[in-house]
Amino acid sequence: MTPKVKVCGVTSAAFAAEAARRGVDYIGVIFAAKSPRKVTVETAREVASAARAAAPVRPPKIVGVFVEQTADEISAAAAAVPLDVVQLHGAYSDGDVSALKAAGLEVWRLAVEGADGSGEEDAVMLDGRSGGRSGGTGQLADWSQVSRLRQSGRRVVLAGGLSAANAASAAATGADVLDFNSSLETAPGVKSIALLERAFSALSAICGCL
Repeated sequence: MTPKVKVCGVTSAAFAAEAARRGVDYIGVIFAAKSPRKVTVETAREVASAARAAAPVRPPKIVGVFVEQTADEISAAAAAVPLDVVQLHGAYSDGDVSALKAAGLEVWRLAVEGADGSGEEDAVMLDGRSGGRSGGTGQLADWSQVSRLRQSGRRVVLAGGLSAANAASAAATGADVLDFNSSLETAPGVKSIALLERAFSALSAICGCL
């Protein structure tokens, strides 16, 4: 299976345009207040507009990452950008997921210890843990869970410490989407096209997917 590629924590419209031209499937913008990659709705709109303009035939989907916002706040941000996907890292209920889907959004929800989500979401995210933090840590997730979730019919987004060095191995897990973030940076929030191309090359070498 060919995994799709997401670049998360994008803060620059110029980078978003270059990434879109290279065939990135998803571009993530982070709205979590404590993230060094946090963007405003205005910046997210610029990122989304640049990405869509750069690849009008096959534009990347724009993913908004949320931690503490309410479902109503997420819906408002999604409409203002606009977003295609919302990625939930907080204590969101099945009702929240259903409401966001009813608004026409694809919903990804982070799998937390002891829970894989309810099946209401469109995809389950696996991310690394560090202390009390789940996601955004740069630590590797438990890759062994990908196969288990896939066998149960779940769509899986694999994040956490993915880089050119382990991209081929990550693709071999069978994850539907590979989510790259800090390994593509020269500083928090400052993404490098050269580092993105290295990750693409690593994937292409093993599966011919890019």
